[in-house]
Amino acid sequence: MRVPIANVWLISKYTLQQRRTLASAVPEEDSSGPKNLTTTRGGVHGNYRTTKAWRNKPLFRRQGDVRFKTGKDAANLLINEAKRRDAHEEAFINSVRSSFTCLSSLFDRNPRYAFLAKQMMEPERFLSFRVAWMDDQGIYRLSRGWRVQYNSALGPYEGPLHFGHHVNSGVIKSLGFDSVFSNALTGFGVGAAVGGADINPFDKSEAEIQRFCQSYMTELHKYIGPDTDYPTMGMGVGEKEMGYLYGQYKRLSHNALRGQPFLQGGKVNNVAGYCVAHFAHEILKAKGESLNGKRCLITGSGKVARSLAEKLLEYGAIPLTFSDESGFVYEPDGLDSGSLRTISQIKEDRTAMVGRYVISSTTAQFNEPENIFDIPCDLCFPCGAMSQIDEDTATVLADNGCMGVIEGGHSNVTEEGRKMLKRRGMLYGPHTMTMTGATIVNGLGVSVFDKKADDMLKSCVERIHNEVYRTSQEFNTRGDLHAGSKILGFMTAADVMITQGAV
Repeated sequence: MRVPIANVWLISKYTLQQRRTLASAVPEEDSSGPKNLTTTRGGVHGNYRTTKAWRNKPLFRRQGDVRFKTGKDAANLLINEAKRRDAHEEAFINSVRSSFTCLSSLFDRNPRYAFLAKQMMEPERFLSFRVAWMDDQGIYRLSRGWRVQYNSALGPYEGPLHFGHHVNSGVIKSLGFDSVFSNALTGFGVGAAVGGADINPFDKSEAEIQRFCQSYMTELHKYIGPDTDYPTMGMGVGEKEMGYLYGQYKRLSHNALRGQPFLQGGKVNNVAGYCVAHFAHEILKAKGESLNGKRCLITGSGKVARSLAEKLLEYGAIPLTFSDESGFVYEPDGLDSGSLRTISQIKEDRTAMVGRYVISSTTAQFNEPENIFDIPCDLCFPCGAMSQIDEDTATVLADNGCMGVIEGGHSNVTEEGRKMLKRRGMLYGPHTMTMTGATIVNGLGVSVFDKKADDMLKSCVERIHNEVYRTSQEFNTRGDLHAGSKILGFMTAADVMITQGAV
């Protein structure tokens, strides 16, 4: 069951100042008793006795007790431990480094959080299984499927499924780790999970996709359910895929659910893109700017990119581009609602490339200029591949007058890219914050996405942005939303993990 908006948990119930003592789930001892972080005299900043006590505890006990003196020391120890265990999973190591570097100031204030970070770093359950299916030529094909159920401190697992040839165990683990922070930001009682498979759905027929989804769900259904693990749409997993997955789940579980069908998210298909646009609006509003008239560079052409462009038009912005494996299309005067409908019709065909759009437009350019990031713009919305914007690309955007990058996909900007954006004074909307749309809407219990539901989503986005912005200020990161979202998301989950012990 989803939590009603009136009962939004943790973030909306407590202010940031009050959440400093949220760890006080255990009754407070009398004044003569020892002080610790599970009392109302603990909190984020702790006190001298508890700070000294936790600094004296060994963070690791391998080849002798390993302790730390500063928050930066703790972060480096955690990152090195991740490298030792999973050196082959580059995407996961990058996520750990990105997150724990931001948390070093929190570890300085309260060392106990470093021990909770060590616990959070390891997923609760990692499922890997074979997916056998038959293609249209009658040939048996094998793919790998995964589901990582990362953290259930706040409630049942929830998170997307991703299908793509780039998907592997490291990518799944990385996205699962990041989703702990993202889902915690929403304020709803949901945990974090991510799954997927290494199949490219865009060059498969409808019959092949159906057979694959049925085989995938045959194994996955043992570990999910409405109150256990709630998979949602992700990269390469849209309304049709979710329908096939639900059909097989219903067949195997003998359970047709009332209300919004479990696993079917097609009615709220546009949520992710709308959420990104709402966050862009809030980020600009905090700087005294607006989206009206802003020329927006969009990479990707999936459901997130197209719904983002739709909402940007409502805000008065001007979408300029879409892209896919074949290249990109560029409308110098901007895309309008009619252009979006044309592109959506093209992309409904799995094998169609976005370049087909130039047939229906006399002004569109295809792969001109050679690099999409050479196009002058005010804002960039990467909705495509991971690590798409590195240091060099961020430099090109800045030189062309771009004022900010708002992520519409997972980990679109590399660590070096983020540093360059900060160095050049550009705005940055991290995916930890902007990709929370599906979880918000599921938490609201919305089954039909209309104007009222969009207003509710916008209200939640405003609340989350304000909480993240205040957190970034409190921890002296000067409005760094990336650091603020990591710290706030971690604290929300970690404060509950304290009360649950070593589980």
